Amino acid sequence: MPTARAAVIQDVGGGFTPAEIELDDPVGREVLVDVRAAGLCHTDLTMAHADLGIPLPAVFGHEVAGVVAAVGPDATGVAVGDHVVGCLVQHCGTCDRCRAGRATLCRNPGSTLRPPDAPPRLTRDGAPVHQMVGIGGFAERVLVDERQLVVVSRELPFAQAALLGCGVLTGVGAVRNAARVQPGDSVAVIGAGCVGLSAIAAAAAAGAERIVAIDLAAEKLEQARAFGATHTVDSSATDPVPVVRAATGGGADAVFDVVGVQSTAEQGLAMTAPGGGLSLVGVMDPTARISPRLFGLISAQRRIQGVYMGAADPRRDIPEIARMARSGALDLGALVSAEVGLDDIDEGYRMLRDPNVVRVVVGF
Repeated sequence: MPTARAAVIQDVGGGFTPAEIELDDPVGREVLVDVRAAGLCHTDLTMAHADLGIPLPAVFGHEVAGVVAAVGPDATGVAVGDHVVGCLVQHCGTCDRCRAGRATLCRNPGSTLRPPDAPPRLTRDGAPVHQMVGIGGFAERVLVDERQLVVVSRELPFAQAALLGCGVLTGVGAVRNAARVQPGDSVAVIGAGCVGLSAIAAAAAAGAERIVAIDLAAEKLEQARAFGATHTVDSSATDPVPVVRAATGGGADAVFDVVGVQSTAEQGLAMTAPGGGLSLVGVMDPTARISPRLFGLISAQRRIQGVYMGAADPRRDIPEIARMARSGALDLGALVSAEVGLDDIDEGYRMLRDPNVVRVVVGF
């Protein structure tokens, strides 16, 4: 039975504690991966510090990249030695939605997990350890269903590859799959972190004519220009709504709220052009609400849509995004602000409080 050091959450809000865990041998379509990098996503921090009913102890982390070490007898899509990216989208691959490329709406996501009466994938001193979203990536090794893995080029650095499974996929997918930005469109992106910068790059690659980036941090706004933004707004000093309306001639065709609080969602709707759409992508405040006037939505034909994980099909979209990076259309390296060790995850999340830090990655 293989073992690995992992950052384990013992209690709600208790922090990420390094510990030795055991991993079962791969069965069925499971794959054992030697992790080389894992991104620190705010979602993991939120879940680790909120009592959401998640079984503890648990290993969090879902943005992972590594090398396949072993495969189960039924795995056919990966081989030992492959470089892979993990993705939290759990999907069966066979239902009508999966076949239509709508993996984030899979009817049978639990098919990627072991049944309740089977031995757990992860244990510590013989007791079960919960594996968050089927990955548990804050560990030296992960045991995951092959449907949550995508093979990538060996030339792609692991720290950059790790971000493809969540942050980058979410931003690029929101532009391509959900809003379907077209050449000549105008775009506004609220929040220029990893997801927002990825959305800006995707909008530029799609041929958007005007792209407005909105953030509180000067350094991120400067990066937004490098990623393709034609206009930037410091929302700590300026109301972004009139700026976006002026820059786009009355409102943006596609607006992306990557922050996810009431004020940004309301601003996003106010800066959306007639006939345009607001995509709600980020969730900083899960209790946030907006109350749009129905007549205004109908008369101006504005749309509001929630976008989960970029409405992506990981096996279709992650290779496409990797090709974007290789072509120079997306600078993955610029998204990695710092690397920390497995023992320093709490410190890594403290680093992310700096508004100018885009993403911190755990290196192995």
